[in-house]
Amino acid sequence: MSIQIKKSGLLRKAPENFLDAPLRQAITEQGLNDERRGFLRKSFAAATAALASGAVLAKPSAPVEGDGDPLILNLQDHAKSLGNPVVMQGYGQPSKFESNLQRRQSPGLTRVPQASVSFAPLQGFFGIITPNGLHFERHHQGWIDIDPAQHRFMINGLVREAKVYTMDDLMRLPSVSRMHFIECGANSATEWGNVAVPTVQYTHGMLSCCEYTGVPLSVLLDDCGIDRKKAKFVLAEGGDGSAMTRTIDIARAMDDVIVAYAMNGEMLRPENGYPLRLVVPGVQGVSWVKWLRRIEVGDQPWATKDEAVHYIDLQPSGLHRQYTSVQECKSVITTPSGGQMLLEKGFHNVTGLAWSGRGKVKRVDVSADGGRSWRTARLEGPVLGKCLTRFNIDWSWDGGPAILQSRAIDETGYVQPKINQLREVRGTKSIYHNNAIQSWKINEDGEVSNVQVA
Repeated sequence: MSIQIKKSGLLRKAPENFLDAPLRQAITEQGLNDERRGFLRKSFAAATAALASGAVLAKPSAPVEGDGDPLILNLQDHAKSLGNPVVMQGYGQPSKFESNLQRRQSPGLTRVPQASVSFAPLQGFFGIITPNGLHFERHHQGWIDIDPAQHRFMINGLVREAKVYTMDDLMRLPSVSRMHFIECGANSATEWGNVAVPTVQYTHGMLSCCEYTGVPLSVLLDDCGIDRKKAKFVLAEGGDGSAMTRTIDIARAMDDVIVAYAMNGEMLRPENGYPLRLVVPGVQGVSWVKWLRRIEVGDQPWATKDEAVHYIDLQPSGLHRQYTSVQECKSVITTPSGGQMLLEKGFHNVTGLAWSGRGKVKRVDVSADGGRSWRTARLEGPVLGKCLTRFNIDWSWDGGPAILQSRAIDETGYVQPKINQLREVRGTKSIYHNNAIQSWKINEDGEVSNVQVA
């Protein structure tokens, strides 16, 4: 049911650069342990204090009443002069007034910047498509820029004929273009133990969604004559210094996996795998091997270093789950979200993103009272399988405390869990696959902060 808008409340944006240079001090221990979480929580506290003091962002100017707003009544200088010439920039750039919206690193996660993460600023996005320049990054030994004329892609193993393809070979083959989300398996990892970071950029920013163009892997496997009786898995191998290799089951490989060379209508960016990467819809990002150089067909998993030591789930019993690749149904409210501030009572549009690695999002419910009651949000089209879905819902803030949450349900009937439900099964020592409901607390002064509600 929609709300009649009598007054639209103002919102102060999140301080996208809250983790500035003084806070970027790496902690030397490996892994996301309690010490690292504590460091991030201290950073959170410092950022929150700065927000409360008004030191980060000033309140935007309110509409002028009475005699009218001179910015609309008077002709501005830019309306009385000649603008910039056509093609002043051969490749278009965002407005200088949007320069603060950037992907950013978080301190204490890795020892060196070449093996690190940059987080996408979800709080500043509209719709479902991630701009190429703001796509999150995860590298294991730094990104590289490969001359496409020198790049080769090979398929070998259980095939009739091993083949090597140039980029020209691949780009002459039949292609597809599809929109899919990509999420790092460690997205939201900081929140397993407790609240650690303040904004949605850092809690959920290892997430992006793009239109990818390339050749279906099934076409290439058929071209090489895959042994359909013996083939059970494929191994994807990247060309960077980390020797990233991942096992993918043959059913998935023959279904919707793409050997992609383009993203959002242009060639891949170097930090996203240029000139060639694998797109594995619904599966954690580490399997989307960048700088793809080889696919080997085999009859059993390879248990490579990034499958036997990394990207495994530590259980409370001490055992590890292996090959847990699918990204389960998940959602997050991006506005209002942590670091932002409601400046006035009245109508607010609550908006966010939902996704599922098992297909389409069927429904998203939103709560303003910490999960005691729920209302169904609007899903904005297109609603596609294994793709981000934008949701919106009308909400009128009465000036009192509130806790905003979103809960996604996918077409399989899976319901996004609460954090305590997930911990009952997974414990608190995990790193990967945290798809718990995210809570944003709104204080009476309008400040929005990250909290956890059992």
